[in-house]
Amino acid sequence: MRSDRIKKGLERLPHRALLHATGITTEEMNKPFIAIASSFTDIVPGHIHMRRLERAIEKGIYSAGGVSFIFGVLAVCDGIAMGHKGMHYSLPSRELIADSVETFVQAHSLDGVVLLTACDKITPGMLMAAARLDLPCIVVTAGPMLTGRLHGKRLSLVRDTFEAVGRAEAGLIEEDEVLALEMEACPGAGSCQGVYTANTMACVTEALGLSLPDMASSLAVSGKKERLAYTSGRRVVELVKEEINSRRFFTPEAFDNAIAIDMALGGSTNACLHILAIAHSAGVELPLERIDEISRKTPHIADLRPGGEYFMEDLEFAGGIPAVLKRLKSLLADSLTDS
Repeated sequence: MRSDRIKKGLERLPHRALLHATGITTEEMNKPFIAIASSFTDIVPGHIHMRRLERAIEKGIYSAGGVSFIFGVLAVCDGIAMGHKGMHYSLPSRELIADSVETFVQAHSLDGVVLLTACDKITPGMLMAAARLDLPCIVVTAGPMLTGRLHGKRLSLVRDTFEAVGRAEAGLIEEDEVLALEMEACPGAGSCQGVYTANTMACVTEALGLSLPDMASSLAVSGKKERLAYTSGRRVVELVKEEINSRRFFTPEAFDNAIAIDMALGGSTNACLHILAIAHSAGVELPLERIDEISRKTPHIADLRPGGEYFMEDLEFAGGIPAVLKRLKSLLADSLTDS
């Protein structure tokens, strides 16, 4: 195992002493060492529930015969950072995330990594790190938020808060409705409810094969998400034992499929920034023109916000990314998946 660099042989006696200080037993020294890169934070709605997902991943790793080590990764909420100097830090944070994951895993010679992520720049940064590391990796995207509810209508962040600002300034809605939208649009944990960048990149991740089927659309508050997190913990240990590294997933065919999924869903145009950066990190040549080529032959089969009227919860109940892949089957190339 790769981690034998820090735990085998007489010269590694000091390394083992430090590991024992963390509570690692002699028996555990013979097991795969797995990192859990967690972007948990109390300020980003897409990440506030990650503590329970961390536990589920840990249980999966231990049940499969591995040892887990959690470390923290920063997360910026684009919604909170928007409209002031904070937005200057959003896209650069992607590079910091990729660098920090690569640094932690390489410095400690870990055997594999679970990437627990959500939101706009965090998931792309995690994928860039996975591509650079070329180790057994699996991604757990933390899931979309439920829609809000007001006067019998479903709500989402962008249309029902950001756009409500303009409507209020134009005198089209009263102050009491403004306050109601503020309180009801975002009912709890999860990434914003449509195929904005966070959920777009979760769908791209599943299409690339780096996360388990149903991961992208399974809701943040669901038991299903915890079960998928547990299974992901088990699966990464199996990937280590099978010696299946991340770059086997980052193929030209997989990127074509991921782009097709984005086009079929009407996902975020930010995916053009992120998919190209991930491909670059993986050493895959992917010109911008390729995205245009795929867009011209891929049907838009979903009516999801922001362009449409439906939400990620509707995609989940309609079968998620596996259902979309099935509809697009004739247009897709064969590629490896983590399932």
